[in-house]
Amino acid sequence: MAKVNLHTRRKERIRSKLRKVSSCKPRLTVHRTNKYLYAQLIDDVTSVTLASASTIEASTKGELKCTSNLEAAKLVGKLIAERASKAGIKEVVFDRSGYRFHGRIKAIADAARESGLSF
Repeated sequence: MAKVNLHTRRKERIRSKLRKVSSCKPRLTVHRTNKYLYAQLIDDVTSVTLASASTIEASTKGELKCTSNLEAAKLVGKLIAERASKAGIKEVVFDRSGYRFHGRIKAIADAARESGLSF
């Protein structure tokens, strides 16, 4: 199978398990590319994005030298936690989107936890 198909299958398998466990908690999903990092809080019941943060935003680009390293990941995790607290969200379910819980993905999760989100 192609690498993309394997990643898609892994991502869908993870999300189906999270939907069974989540019990109406929003899902914190992350996406990474070679240039940017993205994080979103999604309510799966209503299919609405509650909050988002990324390194493609003008405010974050000005603070960073590189928009895809560990420093950028920590900033995105901190931003998504701040925006979640403004929206009144304290507990989420972490969706790693088929990526290993390592490196930039782990840095986003750790920064979000340190800033007040619990998962």
